[in-house]
Amino acid sequence: MRGWILPVLCLAVALVSLLPATGARRSQDLHCGACRALVDELEWEIAQVDPRKTIQMGSFRINPDGSQSVVEVPYARSEAHLTELLERVCEKMKEYGEKVDPSTHRKTYVRVISHDGTKMDLSGVKIDGDVASSLKFACESIAEEYEDELIEFLSHEAENVKDRLCSKRTDLCDHALHLPHDEL
Repeated sequence: MRGWILPVLCLAVALVSLLPATGARRSQDLHCGACRALVDELEWEIAQVDPRKTIQMGSFRINPDGSQSVVEVPYARSEAHLTELLERVCEKMKEYGEKVDPSTHRKTYVRVISHDGTKMDLSGVKIDGDVASSLKFACESIAEEYEDELIEFLSHEAENVKDRLCSKRTDLCDHALHLPHDEL
């Protein structure tokens, strides 16, 4: 009986040492998924705005020569519109579910309610209030912490914002450069 206690104890210690890594991976999957979903939702919202709609930006003070430094910019990518979107976009996380890759056991987050009402394949997707609230909390943290970066990237029509922001600028998705680009 004594001969197997040490190997079992070593195995238990080894398994316990793996627990934080698993938790860290889950957290990374969650934050990566929240970042990618956040960018998807922001890009979709921007696309819904009439491209002809503009907003006046600049100073409303009158210069010494009597002119004003006011310019009209497209509303969809204006700082005012993007700031407004950032305040409410994380509410959309309740429309996401969790999908686990059977081979890697990595979690991704997918929309479970389409924007246009088309039927979606939800096989293997976990739709759960805890998933939605965790995703919403992660989204709010990212939106708050990276607000300036989000506005910087989205105020210009940049390509691959998800990869540039979520992987390269923030390292939230350092494992995810291979994830497919989903089109809305």
